Amino acid sequence: MSWFLGLGILGLVLLVLSLAFDGVLEGVLDGIGGGTDGFLSLPVIAGFVSALGFTGAIVLGTTGTGAGVATGAGGLVGGVVAWLTWRFSRTLMRDGEAPAPRGEDLRGTSGSVVTAIPAGGYGEVLLYLAGQPVKYAAKAAVPVARGTEVWVESTPSPTSVVVRPVER
Repeated sequence: MSWFLGLGILGLVLLVLSLAFDGVLEGVLDGIGGGTDGFLSLPVIAGFVSALGFTGAIVLGTTGTGAGVATGAGGLVGGVVAWLTWRFSRTLMRDGEAPAPRGEDLRGTSGSVVTAIPAGGYGEVLLYLAGQPVKYAAKAAVPVARGTEVWVESTPSPTSVVVRPVER
């Protein structure tokens, strides 16, 4: 049983190391050969070894059967855990499909005037792009005082916007 518990603990340590040092350990294993991408990634291997060890220890301790049955059960559960880990990591890797925010995304949003905007001239407004505050040069058809809430009508350039005061 101590061999199975040792495998389970080794798998957990390997998992913690793979999470803490991210690509460093995988880079070392790539140098050894074989590569660790996809189904043979370090978290998948760690999940398999850990599930094999702990399941083998549980089966061996509760049923009294031999080490062969415990190894078979551990291998079966380890395979399921490895497959689930692989699927979960693939799902996480596919999460980056959202486009990066652009200045055109500002149209229709509200902000506040930081530097007063003269009629036909430029001032500054504070807007939020993807949750981050960003200052833009702003132009308006009418004079707009500092602190006034404004709506963005258009984005003529990446660093400027055309705004109008919000009427309440």
